[in-house]
Amino acid sequence: MSQQLINHSPDLKRLRDEGYEIEVRGGYLLIHHIPFVDRNKQIQYGALVSTLTLSSNDRTGVPDNHVIHFMGDNPCEIDGTVITAIQHINTTSVLNHQITVNRSFSNKPAAGYPNYYEKVKRYADIISAPAKFLDSSITEKTFKVIADNSNETVFQYIDTNSSRANIEAINSKLEKQKIAIIGLGGTGAYILDMIAKTPVKEIHLYDGDSFDQHNAFRSPGAASMNDLNENPRKTAYYKKLYSNMHKYIHIHDYYVKKENLQELDKMDYVFVCVDRNAARKIITDYLVSVGVAFSDVGLGVNVVDDKLTGAVRVTSATREKNDHLPLRIFSEDSDNNEYTSNIQIAELNALNAIFAILKWKKVSGIYVDLENEHHSSYAISTSKIFNEDVVTA
Repeated sequence: MSQQLINHSPDLKRLRDEGYEIEVRGGYLLIHHIPFVDRNKQIQYGALVSTLTLSSNDRTGVPDNHVIHFMGDNPCEIDGTVITAIQHINTTSVLNHQITVNRSFSNKPAAGYPNYYEKVKRYADIISAPAKFLDSSITEKTFKVIADNSNETVFQYIDTNSSRANIEAINSKLEKQKIAIIGLGGTGAYILDMIAKTPVKEIHLYDGDSFDQHNAFRSPGAASMNDLNENPRKTAYYKKLYSNMHKYIHIHDYYVKKENLQELDKMDYVFVCVDRNAARKIITDYLVSVGVAFSDVGLGVNVVDDKLTGAVRVTSATREKNDHLPLRIFSEDSDNNEYTSNIQIAELNALNAIFAILKWKKVSGIYVDLENEHHSSYAISTSKIFNEDVVTA
């Protein structure tokens, strides 16, 4: 994919054709073998690193900013004094598990950089000029071929959003996880929508139902009439849709029952999105017994005085915290099942999913979790969130 990006992007192709050692790695552009003078007046080599903005999967856009990172010591003038004109931040930063930079530089033309050729050339010229003055044989244009790593990630195209926000290293905490979503009604589908945008290793979809017309009005995206006329299975429909982004979506076109619960043993996290307490109880009890963390979602909406009211909730459990479940998850569809109704609405399904995703990411070390609650509910009428079953240090 990186060679295709270079071939289809005039600015990157020009850099390569002129002899720069360029490489695309994830959402970053690396330019190796940039000569510079260090504080001891010795010639060293470093690498420039820029975030990548893409206009399409195989073509660059206009750079999103003028700042560039550097791997190496501080470049100096011929007398060993730091080149002050480009100084920005002199702090080591981990951009992702493959790229650690030592500092960043800032040199902004009045109109900004129109493309990556102009951006890279300007910084390379400034940094390498003293080295070339001391040794006229020095060059950054080596014409060395950089191996194409093909961006072997779980995504069909580069995640430039994470690199642009400098959170690739944080998101990488999810890379080894296998995720299961049980139930692809409204909430489960929205959970999939967000999971598919993360670098998890595998996504497993469990549902034995078909994707019907009413599902289209409480699910993410916009199903076409052709989609509905084909009467697809939910798992197949969502795999086709989200495989456009994530490579490793596995479908299980059946319900989770006692006979196949063991399939969940290999999961790192499970989202339970079913509307029957009996099934919910069987699944969550089993997950506790095998030590698999999960979030169970629920949504209840009622009509009161010609208006809608109700609540959404997320109940979570881990190997360390699950003693609260008997008070939260019941085995019968009775009065205790206050978070289940036939009324489901897209925004509430989406909200329910967001709460579940946030909790999963907290458990995974993505977000700060000061309360460490394992049961959270949102009341529609008061717009209040209630956190319970808190773990205290």
